[in-house]
Amino acid sequence: MTDQVDNWHKLVRYDTNMQGELHANLLRNNGITVSLQALSAIPGMNSGIVLWVQDTDLEQAQRILSTTVADTDGEMLLDKMSDAELGIVSDTQINRTTPDHKGGKT
Repeated sequence: MTDQVDNWHKLVRYDTNMQGELHANLLRNNGITVSLQALSAIPGMNSGIVLWVQDTDLEQAQRILSTTVADTDGEMLLDKMSDAELGIVSDTQINRTTPDHKGGKT
């Protein structure tokens, strides 16, 4: 495998750096060399990231990423879950009554 510039191919662009780094690690764990290109020169900016792979690994990388669950599936699942299921609030906080604006209980 050579490291010539012409041998690298753009694989995918992610809107968040964490998403890209997560998928890059998945590819690396499967023996694929990945190069990351941040879309912002400012450190800490979450502006997105592009994954690049060698031409010899392109098909395998595409196959691996095609088997991952789409982010929209995860977002839909999170939307359906309650705060208690997510561990944001306890069940006791949900079940207690709170006063309404008129002084009564809801």
